[in-house]
Amino acid sequence: MEFPRSQRPAITIIIPAKDEAGSIGDLLREINAGPLTEPFEIVVVDDGSTDGTGEAVRAAGLPNVRLLSHPFSGGKSRAIRAGAQAAFGDILVTMDGDGQNDPRYLADLVAPLADPAVGLVAGQRTRRHDGWRKKFVSKVANRMRRAMLADDTRDTACGLKAMRRAPYLKLPFFDNNHRFYPALFMREGWQIAHVEVADRPRTTGQSKYGVLDRALVGLPDLLGVWWLRRRAHRRPEASEVILERVNE
Repeated sequence: MEFPRSQRPAITIIIPAKDEAGSIGDLLREINAGPLTEPFEIVVVDDGSTDGTGEAVRAAGLPNVRLLSHPFSGGKSRAIRAGAQAAFGDILVTMDGDGQNDPRYLADLVAPLADPAVGLVAGQRTRRHDGWRKKFVSKVANRMRRAMLADDTRDTACGLKAMRRAPYLKLPFFDNNHRFYPALFMREGWQIAHVEVADRPRTTGQSKYGVLDRALVGLPDLLGVWWLRRRAHRRPEASEVILERVNE
């Protein structure tokens, strides 16, 4: 899909989706019936699904929806980056494809970006519909992350986020970097805003993120981001100096 420059959407909603055929069509229709009033597009990144997720996106037949496809799964962070690289909007909104993220919060997420100092708006879940093991691991991980990174964010794993595309594309990329967006944006001098949201129960499919694998990769990633934060204390802004030209 190609938009004339005058008609390009202001917002791109990126949905990384792996084996979400049962929920993705309803979610796309719900987003289009939701509260956003600015022009927007939806980019679904089919992350190596084997259940017909891509076919379900096509069957929805919505004109503002684009579909990207990975031949095999690269993970959520890589899917988000693929969507961001293809996006036309200057504002990116991320949400999960399982239907647990409620589209009624989309306008609330985007609103704080009216402040030019804010680079990222992070959803903060007040209610979750996950098992006790996942909640426990998330609680411990969030406390460790906040203690080490001082990112002032209670819940970085919430899928609902809004951010500026240009600075996002300059962030250091690594698998699972979506869990550290607040710290990475703060590293570049941006302010972070927060919006409280409530998750909904999953109605189809199952979670793609286990408890043990999340814990195993989390600590090395946390140490890496801690190191990155320590290596970016000074951020001078470069300005061009106008040189006098000598006529020859």
